[in-house]
Amino acid sequence: MKSVKGKVAAITGAGSGIGRAMAELLARHGCHVALSDVDEHGLAQTAERCRSHGGEVRTARVDVAQRQAVHAWADDVARDLGAVHIIINNAGVALGATIEDTRYEDFEWLMNINFWGVVHGTKAFLPHLKAAGEGHIVNVSSVFGLIGVPTQGAYNAAKFAVKGFTEALRQELEVETSTIGVTCVHPGGIKTNIARNARMTHRRGWVDQRSAADFEKVFSTTPERAASDILSAILENRRRQLIGADAVLIDLVQRIMPTLYQRLLVAWTRRRRRKMMMLDPMS
Repeated sequence: MKSVKGKVAAITGAGSGIGRAMAELLARHGCHVALSDVDEHGLAQTAERCRSHGGEVRTARVDVAQRQAVHAWADDVARDLGAVHIIINNAGVALGATIEDTRYEDFEWLMNINFWGVVHGTKAFLPHLKAAGEGHIVNVSSVFGLIGVPTQGAYNAAKFAVKGFTEALRQELEVETSTIGVTCVHPGGIKTNIARNARMTHRRGWVDQRSAADFEKVFSTTPERAASDILSAILENRRRQLIGADAVLIDLVQRIMPTLYQRLLVAWTRRRRRKMMMLDPMS
């Protein structure tokens, strides 16, 4: 796909963050957009911004964890806009907890959105992309789909799963000499509200609201920059797209020292836990 002008793109998690920035960027390039989110207020704001660029804009409240809802949305988009060329499976949530502390219901909640949401979006839209004759699938993983991190076991599990799922899909389509491209995206720290809105346990010395605030301080990449990189990945049909200098560094560290990085994270986490306990000894 050499241009998105006149094409139709569907985006999940379009109510904020990367999803919103992606919707606006595509609309500016003459692409028609179908937007979904569970946040109807945020979704309406994104749609308003996109409409100022003159293309067709459709919105729908869709919970990507619900398979039938995603498939129905895909069919509606193809019917209402005539075709679908791009699906960006971006919707995601965060969870901060040790594996021991993670409740099964929270683990399932995260997996249903972060992993099954990608599966549902891919399988629902792939037939429509094939019918259009060309297209691209973008599945958003994370740098936490490249390395494991303490208190991020559930998130790691989902994002590693997205990586493997996406790479297998790309290979299968290439075996078929398909005209559908596939990109796995690994954002580093993006200035969104995902950490602040995360579910988390509050066990002493592990995670609390301060953890999310500290985590967000190192986020360096804007959603707009992330969207620009993703659009380039679509147009250049890249297999993988790292987002941000931190993502590039993390990928390099993991390649050079795939087990040593874990020791470094253990040492850093121990120091951080001691600091948290000193700051709040009665928690």
